[in-house]
Amino acid sequence: MTLTEQILSQLPENALNNLRKTDFIWQKIREETTPIPQVVKYNPQPLGSIDYDIVISGGTLGILIGAALAMRGWRVALLERGTLRGREQEWNISRKELEVFLELNLLSSEELESAIATEYNPARISFPNTPNIFVQGVLNIGIDPVYLLEKLKTKFLQAGGKLFENTPFEAAIIHPDGIAVSVGRSLEEKSVETTDNLITKFPPNNLFKTRLLLDAMGHFSPIVQQARQGQKPDAVCLVVGSCAQGFPKNDTGDLFASFTPMQNQCQYFWEAFPARDGRTTYLFTYIDAHPERFSLETLFEEYLRLLPEYQNVEINQLKFQRVLYGFFPCYRQSPLKMPWNRILPVGDSSGSQSPLSFGGFGAMVRHLKRLTEGINEALESDLLNQNALALLQPYQPNLSVTWLFQRSMSAVINQNIDPNQINQLLAGVFQVMEKLGEPVIKPFLQDIVQFPALSQTLFKTAIAHPRLVIKVIPQVGIVNLLDWMIHYVNLGAYTGLYSFSHILEPEIKKLSPCQQYYCHRWIEAWKYGAGSDYE
Repeated sequence: MTLTEQILSQLPENALNNLRKTDFIWQKIREETTPIPQVVKYNPQPLGSIDYDIVISGGTLGILIGAALAMRGWRVALLERGTLRGREQEWNISRKELEVFLELNLLSSEELESAIATEYNPARISFPNTPNIFVQGVLNIGIDPVYLLEKLKTKFLQAGGKLFENTPFEAAIIHPDGIAVSVGRSLEEKSVETTDNLITKFPPNNLFKTRLLLDAMGHFSPIVQQARQGQKPDAVCLVVGSCAQGFPKNDTGDLFASFTPMQNQCQYFWEAFPARDGRTTYLFTYIDAHPERFSLETLFEEYLRLLPEYQNVEINQLKFQRVLYGFFPCYRQSPLKMPWNRILPVGDSSGSQSPLSFGGFGAMVRHLKRLTEGINEALESDLLNQNALALLQPYQPNLSVTWLFQRSMSAVINQNIDPNQINQLLAGVFQVMEKLGEPVIKPFLQDIVQFPALSQTLFKTAIAHPRLVIKVIPQVGIVNLLDWMIHYVNLGAYTGLYSFSHILEPEIKKLSPCQQYYCHRWIEAWKYGAGSDYE
């Protein structure tokens, strides 16, 4: 019996079986045998009556945008395949990013503070044979998902939103005047009791008739799978970890740590955060989806093998509270442009996260205000066609440039590079960013790349470590480097365009609502595409 089998078999909720189920999905992606769902269809006949302005499928993070839109007065139905409840593991984020909950009146200051389960400082960046780097205020806040989602659920229902739990999405039929969303029912008769003891009953034939469908079902949404038509991910981030008790006292965290050379044809990276009931540690790596790549269970065995060295503790001293695992597919063609009218992907469904990040809560929060305002304008102007909605998930060069960074932290299968090359390169880059100061290093650590900071870092790194820069060129490939140059130039262009966008505001106010919608979306694309949303 492996160490993974020993530990996971002792944990509740079928931890070992669930890991293997996730591994089976990962295997099918590597082998390109994942079936393509056909859940979206057209019907040329008018739908007629409409019951909702918005239906959101996927409640865990969909409740964020659902509550914000319901409080704007829209008729919102939220579909959740299980029970809408947050997980026990905290979501890590930076305090500044949480201000959007106050700006959108989703939480009061007191409620926001109550949602914070843990807070620590500083966070470490660590590589072999180089001094540690410490930063303040980055991913140092642990949000309690159970409290947050319950509070947002209450606000959503009080604003008139309708919540349907145990209600899995099944299909969507697009009509000229709306979209009919069909759902499954896990019980013969289901209803949800709101805080006012009102009963929201299912519509006839289990069909939700709406103007707009928001897909918040995540990376493996059947809608997304149909839109991508079996496209293999360009890269994947594999992550495993746990929350456990018994570690030596340590009130600091790790944002990015590595202490081994390349192993199993990939570079291992680590994160660690203090948690309410122990310490959370993650092992993650960036790889391609080649059929010969290892399983999540193999990576978990590596995690348990190396964890004692990483945290200076014996495995038998630890009491595991829960385990964590998953994989996050990344596509160069992101954010995803839907090929249909009236459907908009949000959160991980949209692919709007960087290929360096895990996505999830942080990516959703970053775009929450932009999406709320944009969807509100789209509904007001009835701009729900494919092209208009595509502007709500625009090309962002500051995310596209990170593909080269992701590529420099990985190797294709059987690629022959120095086992220490990735660590040496990253250590050199982070040393340069540390010397350039917080305005350079902190946005990057929060997954936001800005043209001035990137340009300074590249120039200084080339001067300080020319050999490392030269060695990375064959690793990433000339084609990838040339593709990156296009995004780098666009990043500079977007930065310039946004810096002058305030000049346009007086003229935009004179335009029709429809014209204003398009202008606002272009300005937002420049702002977020340049990383200028970072404050």
